[in-house]
Amino acid sequence: MKPAFVLVFALALTASGLAQAKGCVKGAVVGGVAGHVAGHHAVAGAVAGCVVGHEMAKKDAEKKKAQQQAAQNNAPAAQPAPAPVSNAPAR
Repeated sequence: MKPAFVLVFALALTASGLAQAKGCVKGAVVGGVAGHVAGHHAVAGAVAGCVVGHEMAKKDAEKKKAQQQAAQNNAPAAQPAPAPVSNAPAR
């Protein structure tokens, strides 16, 4: 169990340092643990978790970008200043 954990941890550190892929490290850790529990396939689980985590982070980033663009497009335009109100009686 200990060598598998060390291998997964080393893989996670290497992946985060070289690729800087968002979601990869978190996915690798979760996938490594799940793979180990499911039948001592920690490395395969870590690799699959890295891929899945990266894709999920990519989709989240695209969703946030689309929401920001929609918010900018739906922002109300600057309204003209109201006309000054006169207190003079009407004629």
